[in-house]
Amino acid sequence: MEQIIEAKNLIKSYGYGVNKMMVLKNLDISVLKGQFLSITGKSGSGKSTFLYQLALLDVPDSGQIKIDGTFVSSLSIEQKTKFRLKKLGYVFQDYALLPELTAIENVALPLLMQGFSKKDATHEAHFALEKIGLGNKLNCLPNQLSGGQQQRVSIARAIAHNPKIIFADEPTANLDTETSRVVLNTFLELNKLGQTIVMVTHEKEYAAMADRTVELSDGVIISDIINRK
Repeated sequence: MEQIIEAKNLIKSYGYGVNKMMVLKNLDISVLKGQFLSITGKSGSGKSTFLYQLALLDVPDSGQIKIDGTFVSSLSIEQKTKFRLKKLGYVFQDYALLPELTAIENVALPLLMQGFSKKDATHEAHFALEKIGLGNKLNCLPNQLSGGQQQRVSIARAIAHNPKIIFADEPTANLDTETSRVVLNTFLELNKLGQTIVMVTHEKEYAAMADRTVELSDGVIISDIINRK
């Protein structure tokens, strides 16, 4: 199968001199198109830092990252911004919704930033919200939605432009168990439709729901397993 992510020799550190701390230590990984990969590990293991490098939200000290055939490490800041907008989708633990915008407006906003007309952006946003079961919440503000509903709006926003990859950083961290499973099932349904997903979670139960689980410890990969379903 086709590899959609290839990363080699990723190194990331923070601080300088005697205070310098190595967070990622020569990490290599490849992700197949259509795969659901979970990244897990204890707090401080480097899992979110790893995701941020792969998702182009941070810059490694050294190493190469190739996404969908493009060596993204060598792109300019402007080129990376355009690449993220067109090819990648993001889901964060704090939802990152604008409180003054309705659900459909929150989902449509990144499309407008890409140059979609208001009509087309609204149409795609409506379709995305219907797809994740929130077609009856289009005009609700975030404070009129439950935490799980807000997270599903953020998932709709992430998929509205048909991204090559969805990156999710602890998407269930602020949710109760029942709501977390609804969100995970949403990811599973998207994955069944061919969506590539890379998700960070500290919950081993949720990590095991993915096709594949990579576990980090002290900035290195200590296991890489295919989950049997």
